[in-house]
Amino acid sequence: MNREQALAIVREQLTEHRYLHTVGVMETAINLAAKYGADTKKAELAAIFHDYAKFRPKEELREIILKEGMPSELLEYNSELWHAPVGAFLTEKEAGINDKEVLDAIRYHTSGRPGMALLEKIIYLADYIEPGRHFPGVDEVRDLAETNLDKALSKAVQNTIMFLMKKGQPVFPASFQTYNDLVMTKED
Repeated sequence: MNREQALAIVREQLTEHRYLHTVGVMETAINLAAKYGADTKKAELAAIFHDYAKFRPKEELREIILKEGMPSELLEYNSELWHAPVGAFLTEKEAGINDKEVLDAIRYHTSGRPGMALLEKIIYLADYIEPGRHFPGVDEVRDLAETNLDKALSKAVQNTIMFLMKKGQPVFPASFQTYNDLVMTKED
C-alpha cells in the first residue's frame, strides 16, 4: 500500500486536526527512522495508521478489546489508551496490513512496553514530538531525539507519567514498566 492510499483510508476516520497531526507524525517518523536505521516505509505506514481507531465509538473499542482477547485491564484505565491496540487490530482487519512490526508500533504507541523494538520507539516518539505538538517538555524531548532515541523516549515516557500523576489519573502499568526498562538498560 502506498502513502496516498494509506492516507486516503485514514483520512475518512479522522478529524481534519487529527489528520494534520497524522501527517506530522508520519514525517517525523520517517526522519527518525532514517536517522536511527529503521525501515522508513514501515515507519511511514505505522505512523499513518497510528490513530486509525482514535474516533471510533468507545463502546465499539470496548467490545473489540473484550471480543478479541486484548488485556481487559485496559478497560480500567483511561479510554485514550484503547485506540492503540484496537487500531492495530482494525488496521489489520480493515486495511489488510499484516506486518507484525507495523502493527506492534501502532499497538504500543500510547502505553509503550518493556523491550520496545526500534520501530515501536520511533512511532511512540514521533507521536509525542511531531511539529504540531506544543506543551511543556516537548522541546527538550525534540532536542534529545536529535542525538539519542532512548534518552528522548525515556524523557517522553517520564513526562507522560508525571502529567498523569499531577492530574490524579491512574497510570497504565505498561507505561511504568516501559520507563523502568528504559532507565535500567540505559547506557551513559
